[in-house]
Amino acid sequence: MLKTEQFQANEVEVLSETPLHKGFLSVSSYRLRHPLFAGGMSQEIEREVMLRGKAAGLLAYDPKRQEIVLVEQFRIGAYICGDKPWLLELVAGIEEPGESLETLVKREAVEEAGIQVCGELLKICDYMVSPGGTSEKISLYCGEVDSSDAGGIHGLAHEGEDIRVHVLSVSDAFAAVRQGRIDNAATIIALQWLELNHESVFR
Repeated sequence: MLKTEQFQANEVEVLSETPLHKGFLSVSSYRLRHPLFAGGMSQEIEREVMLRGKAAGLLAYDPKRQEIVLVEQFRIGAYICGDKPWLLELVAGIEEPGESLETLVKREAVEEAGIQVCGELLKICDYMVSPGGTSEKISLYCGEVDSSDAGGIHGLAHEGEDIRVHVLSVSDAFAAVRQGRIDNAATIIALQWLELNHESVFR
């Protein structure tokens, strides 16, 4: 049996936390020591962390039409990597104070894609985006939508959003993952989950 609970978070000794930058993203530097698997404590280490908080993504699925609603927008990280910087993604956003993640994805569905979630949300999973360098944790949901009128360009102007909506058949969405045309983690995870479970989702 896999055992991964030898240590607890309260055993980490934080020596200092220094804010480095606060803007669209915030970064802090931590000096700390942590328990070692062989016993004792590590030497003092320093790590910079992008402070991102909780986020959530919505797999907008129309089970009647067997279609997926995705959004396309510019992403600076993909540009810096030298990849195509306009990505096909899930509707997604960052949690605001006092907002539940379920409310978040329903709000973002309207803001980013002009669609409404019908009924309950199905939880797909939670995962850390890149725990070696960011605190961001994403919760993924699947929600039933009506894709018949989905389309157009959306987003909030004051946030600099320029978001184009795409409607894909389920089979085309699955193929886009296999072909590498969808290449961001949240969307890949959600679509692979749907490929495994779509026979029973919202039936």
